[in-house]
Amino acid sequence: MPTATMTATTSFGQMNGILLVGGIPVDRLAARVGTTPFFAYDRELIARRVSEVRAALPARINLSYAVKANPMPALLAQMSALVDGFDVASSGELAVALNTPMPANRVSFAGPGKTDAELRQAVAAGVTIELESANELARLRTVSEELGIGARVALRVNPDFAVRGAGMTLGGGPQQFGIDAEGVPAVLAEVVGAGLDFQGFHIFAGSQNLRAESICEAQRATVELVLRLADAAPGPVRYLNLGGGFGIQYAARDRPLELDMIGENLADLLENRVSRELPAARVVIELGRYLVGEAGVYLTRVVDRKQSRGTTFLVVDGGLHHQLAASGNFGQVIRRNYPIAVATRFDAAAEETVNVVGCLCTPLDLLGDKVSLPSARIGDLIAVFQAGAYGLTASPTAFLGHPAPPEVLV
Repeated sequence: MPTATMTATTSFGQMNGILLVGGIPVDRLAARVGTTPFFAYDRELIARRVSEVRAALPARINLSYAVKANPMPALLAQMSALVDGFDVASSGELAVALNTPMPANRVSFAGPGKTDAELRQAVAAGVTIELESANELARLRTVSEELGIGARVALRVNPDFAVRGAGMTLGGGPQQFGIDAEGVPAVLAEVVGAGLDFQGFHIFAGSQNLRAESICEAQRATVELVLRLADAAPGPVRYLNLGGGFGIQYAARDRPLELDMIGENLADLLENRVSRELPAARVVIELGRYLVGEAGVYLTRVVDRKQSRGTTFLVVDGGLHHQLAASGNFGQVIRRNYPIAVATRFDAAAEETVNVVGCLCTPLDLLGDKVSLPSARIGDLIAVFQAGAYGLTASPTAFLGHPAPPEVLV
């Protein structure tokens, strides 16, 4: 296999040198879709990953899917049968989630800046609203009274600790997310008189973490924080969202997450702390990227091959407008290649070093920088892996006016 790929790509099979997604050769899949570029998600790989997580974590853990990772309706329909709940962050995601068989009382709505209209929709639907501020509580109280419905609420807490090793830190300092831990008791006192249905707490300290020991440390700190906050709660804690943050491999130097270590840590926390002191709590681990990220591939076709002062460029019909993160997020300081391969020569040895660039008029449109690949011809398909999460909907699809790519679940 090309040296730019890594072990994660071997989850996908190949037949006669052609990459398979969902058991279908990608050249045939491209013909079926009718155009390139496109995103393809392998439903069997998604189901397998969910099974692996469930096998590693204690049986009492409820598994929630963070819809923002990939809100494709067909994917959510599949997920509704595999996980125990959904977490949404907008009215658009809420609408898609409610169109699946997932019960509304297993849907949570987080995120700062919820509008009154969004709060009204969430209350009417009966989902759990994760409060991000005292002001949001006041507005929710008004909406709840107008509808005559006691809204289901949990408090999202900005913890007083930071998680080590996270790709994105969401605690330990000033944050737009959640209520500062030290301010939670005062907000809980307001919940008492608001006629709201208190559920519990959500604490999410960081994302894209490949260090199991760091995740375990954060989970222990989270449980201890919740136990302190529970003393001020207006009722029993029935919902405890410990967040997630499980990372996946994006570069060859990344090492896979040690899931068993996390499972053992959670088992100890449940047995020795949560079950004894919060016996009514439904304990949730919320994952997005970890469940779907490695099951997706972005497929784009080579439309030109050119030499420029000693560098070979493969110009493809896709780019950063569809897969922004793989390009380096508009010029991030440290850019790492996502695993990439010539999907129509998947079993061939690497023969050359090339730059894989998109079709946009910017030098930032770079999908592969000095990657070793088999010799690719015009018409070959290039596969960018780890494209199942934060791909299409996290990219500037309107940039330069190119059409949005299709998505298929196979």
